[in-house]
Amino acid sequence: MQSIPPGQPHDAHSRSLMMRACRLEPVERTPVWLMRQAGRYLPEYRAVREKVGFLELCKNPRLCAEVMLATVERIGVDAAIIFSDLLPILEPMGFDLEFAAGEGPVIHNPVRGPADLARVRELPDVDRLGYVMDVVRATRAGLDASIPVIGFAGAPFTLASYCIEGGTSRAWLHTKSLMYRHESAWHDLMGRLARAVSRYLVAQLDAGAQIVQLFDSWVGCLGPDDYRRYVLPHSRVAIAEAARRAPVIHFATGNPALLPLLREAGGSVIGIDWRIDLDAAWAAVGHDRAVQGNLEPAVLLADRDTVRRRVHEVLDRAGGRPGHIFNLGHGILPQTPVENVLELVAAVKSR
Repeated sequence: MQSIPPGQPHDAHSRSLMMRACRLEPVERTPVWLMRQAGRYLPEYRAVREKVGFLELCKNPRLCAEVMLATVERIGVDAAIIFSDLLPILEPMGFDLEFAAGEGPVIHNPVRGPADLARVRELPDVDRLGYVMDVVRATRAGLDASIPVIGFAGAPFTLASYCIEGGTSRAWLHTKSLMYRHESAWHDLMGRLARAVSRYLVAQLDAGAQIVQLFDSWVGCLGPDDYRRYVLPHSRVAIAEAARRAPVIHFATGNPALLPLLREAGGSVIGIDWRIDLDAAWAAVGHDRAVQGNLEPAVLLADRDTVRRRVHEVLDRAGGRPGHIFNLGHGILPQTPVENVLELVAAVKSR
């Protein structure tokens, strides 16, 4: 079992429901927070976004903190993940990033072959991402001590896929082509990203986060053999230093067969998406690790009775075992009614 290093103070953060669940300690009730909990389903967030672009918002620590603090108060969750995005880390590495209206993220200078690696910069420090650390500090300062702050980063594979595809993808053809045809270049790119992510996560802990999460949103496009060969060593590097200091949640979507390998790569908590029952997923991960998840996000588009029933089904599969953190199996969908999010949180707390 991975745990908090000896000597860390047992302050109010450390004794929170969330932190205790990360350490597999018994809790009075299951802690709950939601990926993308400050997002387009909230009218307050949409009002902010009418005034500023997404990347501009991410670089405004005051607004980012206000958005998350208002969300935590509104929906009553047990943790506050900082408001940011996976991709700003790519800008100081030499990538031309834009969030285009209606298109999502676009990288205008993608890596398509070994020669393109010459313009991918190593990130020796995260000074140019100081605004993210300011978001962490401002969010921490505005919260009750019993609510931990979660920092986060994109995993090396997911970041590499954005770098190579130039945006979102359904087939990852450019990514897999580089991976299979130019393995040395692939590992070079993944190594640079892994080292950058490691420094970034540690800097967020230094700024006041109590937990960090690694998002591997696209790695489900790979099978276990390819994950082990092309991804696992780099995810391990990205996680290792932060894991010596705090709980790390390692979350991937799309392929439950990868769960034992996620555990092997690292993380005191393994995030579970909705494509597998929670009890089966926990058995695959091992009961000496905490798990997070895993309600299907689209359930929140149903009626409130269905939301409540499905929440209790997930909790039943957890079986009262210490180490379960309730969450969705991915982020909240923009079409989700706010009242259903409130119903979800209330249903978890009622148990």
